[in-house]
Amino acid sequence: MHKKMTITLDEAVYEGLWRTIGKRKMSQFIEDLLRPHVLGKSLDDGYKAMAQDQAREAEAMEWTNALAKDMANEAR
Repeated sequence: MHKKMTITLDEAVYEGLWRTIGKRKMSQFIEDLLRPHVLGKSLDDGYKAMAQDQAREAEAMEWTNALAKDMANEAR
């Protein structure tokens, strides 16, 4: 569930954010920046646990390689 919040930014900061990130992606960008500072290390611990799952990592690597191959074929 998401909550709506209004924040105030310097105009130059807002324009830079809009130029760099894009209008529809600003909220997610800000959330991604804030998340590790407000949720503590639980997220980091979860990522570490996932990285230790060798079967999951092998499947992720296979998927990534297949995607890269598809993109290379599409570029031709």
